[in-house]
Amino acid sequence: MHRFEIRVRYGDTDQMGFAYHAHFLRWFEIGRAEMLRALGTSYRALEESGTFLPVVEACCRYLKPGRYDDLLTLETGVQELNRASVRFAYRVLREADGELLALGSTEHCFLGRDGRPRRPQPELVALLRRAPRAAPR
Repeated sequence: MHRFEIRVRYGDTDQMGFAYHAHFLRWFEIGRAEMLRALGTSYRALEESGTFLPVVEACCRYLKPGRYDDLLTLETGVQELNRASVRFAYRVLREADGELLALGSTEHCFLGRDGRPRRPQPELVALLRRAPRAAPR
């Protein structure tokens, strides 16, 4: 899986000092964007080419809390690629001890500029097939 490090900021925590649960979804987006960048493209380039990837499903299983100033590793991979959608999977680990904090996934459909479903361009399919793989759920 693609790996990217991020640090839990003070503003990422709740009153208990834990990384706020909604930030994990934001971190999934960061992991996804950085994986695409490592593959040689970006969300901006995809959208400029006329393909949009809205989230149609997101889930996260929280196992352990992250805390202020923890260095986290976001692992991202393509779990499933279909004709009209792609599912990414994520793992969030605390770098200091390798503890697994969360598991998640997001499913995205392929949309054209007109907001209608479309098949992805062959170049995007090839790129996603080259992407790091995540284990099936």
